[in-house]
Amino acid sequence: MKSKKQMIILFLIGLVGAILFYSLKSDFDEEGSKNKSSDKENAANEIKNGVQPEFTDASVHDPSVIRVNDTFYVFGSHLASAKTTDLMNWQQISTSVNESNPLIPNVFEELKETFEWAQSNTLWAPDVIQLEDGRFYMYYNACEGSSPRSALGVAVADDIEGPYQDLGIFLKSGMWGQPSENGPIYDPTKHPNVVDPHTFFDEAGKLWMVYGSYSGGIFIVEMDSKTGFPLDDQGYGKRLIGGNHSRIEGAYILFSPETNYYYMYLSFGGLDAVGGYNIRVVRSENPDGPYYDAEGNEMVNVKSNPSKPLFDDVTISPFGVKLMGNFEFIKRSEDGFSRRHGYVSPGHNSAYYDKEMNKNYLIFHTRFPRRGELHQIRVHQMFMNSEGWPVVAPHRYAGETIDKVTKSNIVGDYQFVNHGKDISADIKNSVLIQLNSDHTISGEVTGEWSLVSDNQAKLTVDGVVYYGFFLTQWDESSNSNVMTFSALSNQGVSIWGSQQ
Repeated sequence: MKSKKQMIILFLIGLVGAILFYSLKSDFDEEGSKNKSSDKENAANEIKNGVQPEFTDASVHDPSVIRVNDTFYVFGSHLASAKTTDLMNWQQISTSVNESNPLIPNVFEELKETFEWAQSNTLWAPDVIQLEDGRFYMYYNACEGSSPRSALGVAVADDIEGPYQDLGIFLKSGMWGQPSENGPIYDPTKHPNVVDPHTFFDEAGKLWMVYGSYSGGIFIVEMDSKTGFPLDDQGYGKRLIGGNHSRIEGAYILFSPETNYYYMYLSFGGLDAVGGYNIRVVRSENPDGPYYDAEGNEMVNVKSNPSKPLFDDVTISPFGVKLMGNFEFIKRSEDGFSRRHGYVSPGHNSAYYDKEMNKNYLIFHTRFPRRGELHQIRVHQMFMNSEGWPVVAPHRYAGETIDKVTKSNIVGDYQFVNHGKDISADIKNSVLIQLNSDHTISGEVTGEWSLVSDNQAKLTVDGVVYYGFFLTQWDESSNSNVMTFSALSNQGVSIWGSQQ
């Protein structure tokens, strides 16, 4: 016979056990309920929006794109590379300059002359192209870093993923007190730093290489499509933009059959998280220029002011069409919760036009707010606006197509970003605006909007007219499809909107 005290103890033990059991069961059921609810939400989103996109990220600084069959490859600085078949899920191929890198095995011996000249143990932004013989030519380069002492050469492979074998250096820079490739003594304010090459065929079948960074500017030379080397007697070639150590680099030229212009994409500013890196574009009727911006400024005249401090950004910031800089969308909910999404120092892009799909893509690396120097590849769709300039979709490419939009789709609250023309480490935070059913714009900015034809957009914001596109896109921060707009003024300023 148990005593009363023992019975009380057993009762209390049972009560505690029951509480723990039901507490755990409740947590489990709640978690299960959350999972079920999440599953339902996911299923609903799949029904509403199609299969939700998935992304696999990779890190390739200064990505230069080439498509081989159904696979896109990007090659970047430090002999990093990655590939994808859908521009959303990337597989890293290589990451750094070392003897086991599959692109150039035994790289320090293979490119010994390059490393010795450049006084460096790494490689900068390369470019790969397939020439007439069916082989792949990698234009590699190395730079001392604190000076424009650089070497630019070419290596060749039968397979896009290597191994590449060196064919030799064909341009050098930074030869202090010695004759330059042009003949006169090397002058870093006038002659280029021979890095960041991009090689491309023009519409007539001629092969060109555009290159350069800071120093004397961006130059272009005509190439021999059979040998992969520059044609004779060009020296450094023709200057297109920059000089006096202007922070302009990463040139990439792509022809658009939609507009019959050659577009030269460029990065202004410094590449690190506090450098204010931003993507700009100019255009020309010819591959070797002259190139102009939206205001009609001839780019060959754009350079830093020699009387101002080194890397003078103020003088060059008004020029070129600024497509994208530092930004952050801040989407606020009723309970005060904010979903944030943005980029820091996006730049050094390449671009691709898919003739079959009639799609334009911008491929670049970017850093992110509050994440230091971590960088990843990003791909965004581009569209040619009614003025013949590319506008960039605000969110990363998620397989979206251009669905016909209607007035009812467009009306609503938007997070709005004006990218401006400055070169700054400051982040452009979004502000809340409304696109109203009476075609007015209200909120932090005011004006009017209209759906001109198909998805073409015309917006007047604080008295300035912008031409662009409306597009439904996947917003990772809200895990849903939202209406967006991207538009450009005739002063070369981009604005973005993402529906809240």
